[in-house]
Amino acid sequence: MPIISRVALNTSHDRLEGLLRKRLEPGADKAAIDRHIWDLFGSTWAVMFTDLSGFSRNVADFGIIHFLQTIVESQRLFTPVLEEHDGFLLKTEGDSMLVIFLNPERALDCALAMQETAAAYNAGREPAEQVLLCVGLGYGRVLRIAGQDVYGPEVNAASKLGEDLARAGEVLVTADMRKALGKRKGLRFVKTAKAPSGAKAAYRVMPG
Repeated sequence: MPIISRVALNTSHDRLEGLLRKRLEPGADKAAIDRHIWDLFGSTWAVMFTDLSGFSRNVADFGIIHFLQTIVESQRLFTPVLEEHDGFLLKTEGDSMLVIFLNPERALDCALAMQETAAAYNAGREPAEQVLLCVGLGYGRVLRIAGQDVYGPEVNAASKLGEDLARAGEVLVTADMRKALGKRKGLRFVKTAKAPSGAKAAYRVMPG
C-alpha cells in the first residue's frame, strides 16, 4: 500500500477511534458525537456483496487447491466487469467480494453483467468447474473509513442477501435499492418471502 494511503487509513481510523472513546465517557453527548462521525465519514453508496454458491461443499469434496483455483478464476472473470461499471472493490474474503458504486443503476447493470459473464463461462463446463455467482445489492448512507471499509444497515443487508438468501444466478436487492432504481425497462422486481435484518423488504431481479 502506498505511504499516502497508509497515512490516510491510519488517520481516519485514529479519528474514528478517538470519537468512539469520547462517546464512552460518562455524560458524553452521544447524539452530537454520532452526528460528528456521520459528518466526517458518511456518504451514500450502492453496496454489492457477492458469494459463490456451493463453495463450502466444493471445498469439502475437491480440496483447498480447487478452492483457491475457483477464487482466482472468479476474480479474473469479474474484476474487468467491475471496472467497466465504475465499481470500487473494497475487499475480498474467501469467495466473497465487497464492492461499492456511486450510481445504483451502474451497480445493478454490473450485477447483471457479472451473471451473464458467469453463465457464458459455465456453458459446457463440468459442475465442479463452474462459477455459480450470488449477488446482493443495497443502497443508502454508510460510514466509509479511508476508502477501505464501509459500515451500515445496507452493507449488512447486502451481505445477507448475497451470502445467505440469493441462489446461484440470482441478484437480490433491498427495498432502498429498489426505490433508488425506479422503473427499469425489461426487468421486474419480485418481492422475496424473507428480508434481511435491517431491510424493509427484499426483491429478486427478474427479466420481464
